[in-house]
Amino acid sequence: MYRVGLTGGIGSGKSTVAKIFEILGVPVYYADAEAKRIMNTDNELKEKIISLFGNEAYKNDRLNRHFVSEIVFNDPRKLEQLNALIHPVIKEQGEQWMKRQTTPYAIHEAALIFEAGVAERLDTVIGVSAPEPLRVQRAMKRDLTAYDEVLKRMNRQMPEDEKMKLCHHIIINDEQTAVIPQVLALHRLLLQKAGEKK
Repeated sequence: MYRVGLTGGIGSGKSTVAKIFEILGVPVYYADAEAKRIMNTDNELKEKIISLFGNEAYKNDRLNRHFVSEIVFNDPRKLEQLNALIHPVIKEQGEQWMKRQTTPYAIHEAALIFEAGVAERLDTVIGVSAPEPLRVQRAMKRDLTAYDEVLKRMNRQMPEDEKMKLCHHIIINDEQTAVIPQVLALHRLLLQKAGEKK
């Protein structure tokens, strides 16, 4: 199995790119969506999150995302502590998921692929890049969030240029360059690499 990572900053459009790969028959593990799911279903993790943020962290047995987000995006230490709880669980789940796949290659999609130490288990990493003003605009529209809030969240992540330097392949998603031809070219290359790895 050839292991591929897919990453990008907030609003880069990495989920859109992931969906195109899925249409091509490539399985995708959505780490960020999985993290949201386990924060609501893993009782041991829920207890740890409550002990970190207090009882208000959950409302009607669901993660109070607004309350937790308010804290972590204003307190780097709390964000670090939350990530320290979630990353190992997601890393392990992603690894088990990869082992179950039977296609030539599979994709682990995550915003924090380098920060969570997932990249070291992968054969290659694709970065999805878009100009910052466009990323801010997309994130504001998607999350119904204020401009300042989006910038605050961006500043808590690895800078875009730094992240892209660590990637082996880059897909430009700037609404000027067609994305599908870039994905198709990469798909052909990855199938070739997967064949070579076998």
